[in-house]
Amino acid sequence: MAGKEGNGGPPLDELEHEWGNGSIGTYFEWKAAKQQAFYGVPMEIARMRAERAALLGLTYEEYTLELLERGRFLQASDAERIAQIKAKRGVRY
Repeated sequence: MAGKEGNGGPPLDELEHEWGNGSIGTYFEWKAAKQQAFYGVPMEIARMRAERAALLGLTYEEYTLELLERGRFLQASDAERIAQIKAKRGVRY
């Protein structure tokens, strides 16, 4: 039922979930896998990635995502790809 019910609270059927309005599917499995991929690495590797990302003007997440998706460690010579990544910062995935 839409609209306020008995106690004047918000309508329960219009509640927005973190996974959107569709079915839950494997949302939480993917969320856990992403957490493990980005932050489940040894501290030394995370520190190395963060330092390399900072040198290139990228965030840790941007640098790591490029590594995970394309298997490439970005270098300063990859200026075109780095510019593409920075251009997408306003876009929400």
